[in-house]
Amino acid sequence: MLKEFRDFIIRGNAIDLAIAIVLGAAFGAVVTSLVDDILMQIVAAIFGKPDFATLTIPLGKAEIYVGRFINTLITLVLVGIALFLVVKGINRARRSKDGDVTPEDTVLLREIRDALSER
Repeated sequence: MLKEFRDFIIRGNAIDLAIAIVLGAAFGAVVTSLVDDILMQIVAAIFGKPDFATLTIPLGKAEIYVGRFINTLITLVLVGIALFLVVKGINRARRSKDGDVTPEDTVLLREIRDALSER
């Protein structure tokens, strides 16, 4: 049983999953910091209040915490924007890396195509 467990852990899928979880947690911390420390401060500069959590609507003996909901919505939008920008940057980097075809490569590929079509 110990050998089976060792084989399971050594297999690439388990290690890849563990790395993805650790990187995901670290990436989550970066996005949270970006939203809380930078983007929410911009919201605070615009609206004059960085935290809307104290905004409530009294309802009899209870209170509706509208401010917490507003904070959550703002955080959702800002996290979405931050993730969109990060993914867009990654996609741009991939495209430029994968799309680097030199003119010499193009000429060589055309010669190979022409040679194959002559056969």
